[in-house]
Amino acid sequence: MNLEHQRKDLIEELGVHMEGDNLAPLAARILSTLILSGKKGVTFDELVKELQAGKSTISTHLDHLQNTNRVRYFTKSGDRKRYFIIDPDFIVNVIDEMINKWENEKKLHLKIKKYKQQHNIQAEKTGEFQFDIEFQDDFLTFLEETSTAVKKFKAKLNSRNN
Repeated sequence: MNLEHQRKDLIEELGVHMEGDNLAPLAARILSTLILSGKKGVTFDELVKELQAGKSTISTHLDHLQNTNRVRYFTKSGDRKRYFIIDPDFIVNVIDEMINKWENEKKLHLKIKKYKQQHNIQAEKTGEFQFDIEFQDDFLTFLEETSTAVKKFKAKLNSRNN
C-alpha cells in the first residue's frame, strides 16, 4: 500500500473516530486532513478536491471549525489563498476540558464516598448493608493519577510551543 493510500485510509479512520466528538462527518474529515497535513496548511481548493465535497459545504464546516477554535488559517505574502491548519491551541483546549471534567467528577465522587462512609457508620450499628469504599478510593486514585499525567503532557506541549 503506497503512502497516499495509507493517508486517505487514515483520514477516513480518524474522521470516523472524531465523529464521536459530535462533529459532522465532513467536519471530522476536514480536521483529519489538516492533522495529516501538518503546519504547511491546506488551501480551500485542496480541501474541496481532496474531500470531493461542494464548496459551500466545505465553507460551512470550515466556518464552524474556526468558530469552535479547532482550525485557523494563515496567508502567505503575495498569495491570496488562505492556508488552513489545526489551531495550535486545540489540543491544549481539549486537555483543559478533560481535566475540568475529571476535577468535577472527582468532587462528585468525594461526596459519594463521604455519603457511603456515613451510611456505613450507621449500618454498622443496625447490621444493614455496608458499601465497599475500596472502589471509590480506587476510582479517585485513577482520576488523580490520570489528571496528573495529562497535566504533565500539557506542560510539555506548552514548553514546546514557547
